[in-house]
Amino acid sequence: MKTALVTGGSRGIGRAVCIRLARQGYYILINYQSNDTAAEETLSLVREAGGDGELLRFDVSDRESAVAAIVQWQTDHKDEYVEVLVNNAGIRRDNLLVWMESEDFDKVLKTNLFSFYNVTRPLLQPMIRHKYGRIINMASLSGVKGLPGQCNYSAAKGGLIAATKALAQEVGRKNITVNAVAPGFVKTEMVEGLDEAELKKMIPLSRFAEADEVAAVVAFLASEDASYITGECINVNGGLYT
Repeated sequence: MKTALVTGGSRGIGRAVCIRLARQGYYILINYQSNDTAAEETLSLVREAGGDGELLRFDVSDRESAVAAIVQWQTDHKDEYVEVLVNNAGIRRDNLLVWMESEDFDKVLKTNLFSFYNVTRPLLQPMIRHKYGRIINMASLSGVKGLPGQCNYSAAKGGLIAATKALAQEVGRKNITVNAVAPGFVKTEMVEGLDEAELKKMIPLSRFAEADEVAAVVAFLASEDASYITGECINVNGGLYT
């Protein structure tokens, strides 16, 4: 059984990734934090796509609970391992730095960057033993370019890109690839409150992306076709920034 774990898999890009990977024959572990209804909907969509999976509830920013949930799953499935990890969970707490409260800075770093360590580390040893793995980290235009009002988010996603490049060099000889995908503006809950009409004027393709367009890139990086690609950050932003 080929298994993939998608953090923040209950909605948005995460949901689209779950469905895409299910079509590629993966058994999907759908991580989510609190929205049971959305998670169940994603699982239903995975099954409609011809796949199967299960829900794995934990907060990626909470190291103890994240590791405990992953170790428990590994204990219960001794003959299986997570061969594809998509670190997708993320939050925004936008504000100009001069007005940004410390808890908003810390929470974004913990959820978007520290979670990379919390989730990836306990899954690495099984990948190394099996000499195969795919790790795909969901970065952002904000981490590549930097965006005003997002010092916290830019710092987290920029750090995630750097960690991607470093880990790729550590585990490449074990046939484990590590890549990042940096979406621009995507039609999900993450862009609520943004002026879409005004922002589209800045994008050469004159529109926001659909979540499935980002998921398609993730699915490619998870496939055998991407076996010689590692340490890369692939921009999916409609030409907004290259």
